[in-house]
Amino acid sequence: MLDLLVHVGWAPSPAKLIKKNKMKDKKNIYRVLDANLNRAREGLRVVEEVARLLWEDEKLSKNLKSLRHKLTRISQENFDQKLLLRYRDSQGDLGAKGMGFYEGKRKDVKTIVQANLRRLEEALRVLEEFGKLVKKDVAESFKNLRFKIYTLEKNILDLEK
Repeated sequence: MLDLLVHVGWAPSPAKLIKKNKMKDKKNIYRVLDANLNRAREGLRVVEEVARLLWEDEKLSKNLKSLRHKLTRISQENFDQKLLLRYRDSQGDLGAKGMGFYEGKRKDVKTIVQANLRRLEEALRVLEEFGKLVKKDVAESFKNLRFKIYTLEKNILDLEK
């Protein structure tokens, strides 16, 4: 039956459907990458600002800035930046509306730092997984960065006791 519908032009061919789905998959993969690259950079930036302006810790601030630039470099070297921007859909993002339960609750600077480090770690894990779909080798870079952040988190939060 499908053959007949394709033959008379009432249905796209399976090859066209596959191509269309691959394009949609590519679009959605790039949306996930873009959202999580932004989330990771934002998380780093918040902690960097705390280190620089509140704690006045020059070494930590420079380290965080270096990690943020490294994240940007990994993105630029492995993902098509034009596609990241083209497939961005901030208005259509279901997660953009409202605040999560814990997002609206920050009692002090330490909880801000903790929340943003966790956000960063989660984003890096997503980038590690979805990055493989675009360029297999990029996963290792995100994994290494994630483990650096785990160590940094421990050091930062131990300092704040």
